[in-house]
Amino acid sequence: MRRHLIAGIGVFALCAGSIAAMPAAEAHGHRYFDRTATYPVYLNNGSDPQAETVAEISAVSSDGNTLIYTDAVAKQLGFLDITDPQAPQGRGTLSLSELGDTEGEPTSVAVHGDYVLVVINTSDSFTEPSGRVDIVRVSDHERVRSIELPGQPDSIAVAPDGSSAAIAIENERDEDAGDGGLPQQPPGQLTFLHDLDSTDPADWTSQDVDIADDLSGIDGIDTPQDPEPEYVAYSPDSSKVALTLQENNAIAIFDPTDDRMIKAFTAGTDTVSGVDTKEDDQIDPTGTITDVPREPDGITWLGDDHLATANEGDWKGGTRGWSVFDARTGKVAWDAGNTFDREAIRLGLYPESRSEDKGTEPEGIAHAEFGGTPYVFVSSERGNFVAVYDVSDPTAPRYVQTLPTTNGPEGVLPIPGRNLLAVSSEEDDPDNLVRASVGLFSFGSEASGAKTSGAGKPFFPSIESADVDGAPIPWSALGALTADQDHPTRLYSTTDAAYTPTRILGIDTARTPATIDTQLTITKDGKPYGLDAEGIYQRPDGSFWIAAEGATGPENKLVEVAADGAVQQEIGLPAEIADQLGKQGLEGVTAQVVDGTEQVYVAVQRELSGDPKGTARIGRYTPATKTWTWYGYPLDSTATAGDWIGLSEITAVDDHRLAVIERDKLNGPDAKIKKVYTVELPADSTGGSTGVTRTPADSDAISATLKKTEAVDVLPLLQKTNGWTQEKLEGLTIARNGKVFAITDNDGVKDATGETVFLRLGNRNQMFGPSHKPGHHH
Repeated sequence: MRRHLIAGIGVFALCAGSIAAMPAAEAHGHRYFDRTATYPVYLNNGSDPQAETVAEISAVSSDGNTLIYTDAVAKQLGFLDITDPQAPQGRGTLSLSELGDTEGEPTSVAVHGDYVLVVINTSDSFTEPSGRVDIVRVSDHERVRSIELPGQPDSIAVAPDGSSAAIAIENERDEDAGDGGLPQQPPGQLTFLHDLDSTDPADWTSQDVDIADDLSGIDGIDTPQDPEPEYVAYSPDSSKVALTLQENNAIAIFDPTDDRMIKAFTAGTDTVSGVDTKEDDQIDPTGTITDVPREPDGITWLGDDHLATANEGDWKGGTRGWSVFDARTGKVAWDAGNTFDREAIRLGLYPESRSEDKGTEPEGIAHAEFGGTPYVFVSSERGNFVAVYDVSDPTAPRYVQTLPTTNGPEGVLPIPGRNLLAVSSEEDDPDNLVRASVGLFSFGSEASGAKTSGAGKPFFPSIESADVDGAPIPWSALGALTADQDHPTRLYSTTDAAYTPTRILGIDTARTPATIDTQLTITKDGKPYGLDAEGIYQRPDGSFWIAAEGATGPENKLVEVAADGAVQQEIGLPAEIADQLGKQGLEGVTAQVVDGTEQVYVAVQRELSGDPKGTARIGRYTPATKTWTWYGYPLDSTATAGDWIGLSEITAVDDHRLAVIERDKLNGPDAKIKKVYTVELPADSTGGSTGVTRTPADSDAISATLKKTEAVDVLPLLQKTNGWTQEKLEGLTIARNGKVFAITDNDGVKDATGETVFLRLGNRNQMFGPSHKPGHHH
């Protein structure tokens, strides 16, 4: 039983105990992974929540209920109770200082029986590397033994049959020494722990294996004297150990029974076309990387005859995907080519700022069987996701789904006995509200509450793009929505300042997930044109109004765009308004035709410098007279340090009501205000009477302070995804069929998780009530 549960999981699962198998649920004949929880690990520290803390490699206890993760930044191990995968509970940390080591860093963990094995880097320098493995009892966090290692450890794996463990001793290179390349001494090696079938760790023995000499003369290994071991994985039958030598672009296979290298082979090079290779603020997957070394990082076995690697790359290469090798011949049996990067593009997760480096950077890889099907899980360090593949045929993997994560997914841990997948993410930047976390995903269950995209569909994505000319339409950073005036189920959105030139994207909401299937580039004087488009409205004639936010007040403007994308005019704000704006300016646009006259409304995100605190503005522009009228909008308040409340979208409900999004700037568990309100327009724009408070109508004065009514609190819907609650709820519109939609802006995957949530909020009348003017009946 133990062998079945652990087979092929490699370095990431690291559980040698027995876990009873659970039946998997089916969703209309299709089984998927649904996210059940996201746990920010700073909650587990019991100290300063602003202190940096991470979750890197993880393992699970033999009963499947306790997850253990490494935290090199805080120099500790973390423990999570995952008995209830919908509500993981922190069980505290074990600081290395409690073990008498104030400077060591844990780099990897494995579980064997009642113990967690943690490998620790204790090196004083690159030239004098050192380390140890501590054996800690899971139940009480007590260390029972330490074993010194011959250098700096990077990863550890336990054999599926529990007989041994393997530790990759990297002795990593100093990137600041000379040109930062290889060779550098001392060389890395491999260490085996034997006699683990004894329940007493005092009986365990260790054997160091020098591998540099064995690598000499093997074709394709340029610097065998400096192997640079990275990740290690056991075959399902425990008879072989695979080791990646990342900077040497190679894989070595060992016999753990006699500590002997069986073979080694180069991972080879690849030429990949159809990828983005320029960092130019646009996602353009038409480039090519030529003869690039794969330089694999993570590795796992697919059965006893095939190996799979995540080809992150290091100093020379990285091919932006993953590969399957025939372990018997060392030949490539399958390669992802450009499909890994392109799936990120399709889902709005592509990190354009990494295009000249390694793109999505596939780093971790794991393998396990769920519901009778073998799966591979590949993590993207820069795209913040894990891609899932069916490897029933290891030479022809089939893409299944993508799981969004928080920033920098490092540890990928299948727990098949619990029907769970755990992903630990290492990026933690408290100042930018990016926090490391552990995400849990349940296989085959519809009870997670995470489904937002329809029955029988995985919870993510809620929006994606279609292929045009064989490639997905690039998109990300969508901060606005408008109805398509000609189609009842279609919408438009637009990219913001994260990308240039600006494009208007068509969305088909009749499909699940919603699908971006058209794109229109905005032009000016016949050339592609970039705007910080924060609002969009399509007019009845097919042309558009764009609300463009600027870095300064005078850069904010209304832009009229023809149906073919050509800019017709740019309308700046009145100087007396623009001069009072900071960097938070126009954040939405909508329009109405009242008695034959078009009236355009814009939302200003925050207070003008001369306005009362807590009062934002809604502006009305009348194109026929080129005049502005300004209304006050009362914002909610916040007591959170560094937070502010503002408007981020505006849309017309009918001819006398507007709906706005009001939100804070918080995310994750700190998020509090993500709401939609309506306001009644004053009599001078609708012909009715609303009883609003009026002030003199000077050119920059607030002519009326509007009264708001809460329509819907969107925060529970964002939390229902069981992920990192997104900050920027920024798009809202009502389609021609009366359905209401909202969307979050993912900031172009910069200092953000990158996940976009497209929300179907229901019918207009349900949200806003029937359309009638006060005192009138229709």
